[in-house]
Amino acid sequence: MASVNMADVKRLRELTAAGMMDCKKALEEAEGDFERAVEILRIKGAKDVGKREARTASNGLVAVKHEGDSLAALLELACETDFVAKGERFQELAARIVEHVAATKPGDVPTLLESLLDGRAVKELLDEANAALGEKIEVRRFEVLEGGYVTSYMHKSDPQLPPTVGVLIKLDAPNAEVGRFLAQHTAAMAPKFLSPETVPAEVLEKERAVFEQMTREEGKPEAALPKIVEGRISAWYKDFTLVQQTSVRDNKTPIAKVAEEAGVKVLGFVRFKVGQA
Repeated sequence: MASVNMADVKRLRELTAAGMMDCKKALEEAEGDFERAVEILRIKGAKDVGKREARTASNGLVAVKHEGDSLAALLELACETDFVAKGERFQELAARIVEHVAATKPGDVPTLLESLLDGRAVKELLDEANAALGEKIEVRRFEVLEGGYVTSYMHKSDPQLPPTVGVLIKLDAPNAEVGRFLAQHTAAMAPKFLSPETVPAEVLEKERAVFEQMTREEGKPEAALPKIVEGRISAWYKDFTLVQQTSVRDNKTPIAKVAEEAGVKVLGFVRFKVGQA
């Protein structure tokens, strides 16, 4: 068996993102031929793609693509480790796919995977990256905001890693300063809905049932239950609807008032955090 240069092992790992032992074995099998070792890892990776389907892709990044001031796409591309997430190949793949999403606006993830990007199905590109990088790689979700004025904010929790939180904000009129602040606020405060009116009925019913049970278990008088429950629903709105949250700047002014004072209205938002629903 040919001796292996550890510098080549390190270079092969940096190029392919494969494990150290896999790189060492590939170089040994290739008798020190670096290019052949790359092919061995690619072949091995392709064989292992199916085995990785059941694994959890809890790392990754959020990518954004703007088309002017009135359209932007946000994408979460997932992988298994932050080592792959910070790699050039993974980030380039995310950039290509989110640009494709902004241009074609597919209806859902299955439609995106079947669509053609530079003449190849997006799923094929993901499988190829899966094989080359040795990890499960998948599009977890994407969304497009269009119309009005759309701005974004991308947050890095670690300067060595790509963004792991991404936000789109849609306003009814251009205002870059306020739009960016609202996007930063949304990144930090994680609202679930735009306003009380946009909360789905089934979600509201579930929260009301929880608060009612909670209030009963506290021994509150039966006659007081409706008022107490509605008070707790109002507090829940302030926690989880963007326009009723208070500004991170002063913790007193509702976001609706921040927007109103700036002469704009918030029409919608998207917030993705890697690994979260």
